[in-house]
Amino acid sequence: MGIQQLIIPEMHDLGGFSVQRSLPNQARTMVGPFIFFDHLGPADFPVGKGVDVRPHPHINLATVTFLFEGSLLHRDSLGVVQEILPGEVNWMTAGKGVVHSERSPDSFRDSHATLHAIQTWVALPESEEEIDPSFSHYSAADLPIWTANGVTTTLIAGDFQAHNKSYSSPVKTCSSTLYLSLAFEAGGHFHLPTATEQIERAIYSITPGLTLNGEPFAQHRLAIIQPGDTVDIRAEAKARCMIIGGAPVGDRTKYWNFVSSRPERIEQAKSDWRSQRFEPVPGETEFIPLPNESPK
Repeated sequence: MGIQQLIIPEMHDLGGFSVQRSLPNQARTMVGPFIFFDHLGPADFPVGKGVDVRPHPHINLATVTFLFEGSLLHRDSLGVVQEILPGEVNWMTAGKGVVHSERSPDSFRDSHATLHAIQTWVALPESEEEIDPSFSHYSAADLPIWTANGVTTTLIAGDFQAHNKSYSSPVKTCSSTLYLSLAFEAGGHFHLPTATEQIERAIYSITPGLTLNGEPFAQHRLAIIQPGDTVDIRAEAKARCMIIGGAPVGDRTKYWNFVSSRPERIEQAKSDWRSQRFEPVPGETEFIPLPNESPK
């Protein structure tokens, strides 16, 4: 049916809300350059409550945030302060090292609110791992969006050809990357065409109600596409899914929030964070310690 592998995500409690984590997984660590895939929520927060992810570091990767509901306020050691709203993209390239926090803004906490998002990490190519850190924000209006056959497609990153037209996202990436968000009406269908053997692709089911090549596709599953195959995605009811992929960038070592092609670089980052040699986030004094070390 075009499916090489089916990943069942693991549930992780992040303190007040849970996430479905599909990557990395014992059965599969990466899809193209994607090494981390979290589905957050939908999580409901009462008045006065929200997300408070304290400052923490990253190296040799890019973090990508895409929201369906709610909002998050990003702060980082570059001095960037940026709220993200549904349909927008926050793309932070960690490179040689960056620290950031993610919190619910005051406007989110003022009333009962829902947070629903996808967070991914993209491993940087070896030649780009130690570039200077940077941050880019893209509004929903910046991204290519089109509706056809009962499906509204948002091209978050990469290039895609559909309905005799070529689309290109303005989101700057360091390697071959494909990232799509699909929103289906009942009866909608989407054709994922053949890609070259060098390109890896996967489909994640945010909601129930989908089929892949006529077979039921359960909610919260990451389907790895057989290289070179096509897939027909259909919706029996309103539904959502994401498509990720791209060219592989090679094996990576992951420890906590650190990703690198060099295990010794991970050890250096651990030592640097333990000794607080990373640049801090302006205005923030809290931080998340290394795992198994005393909280601050």
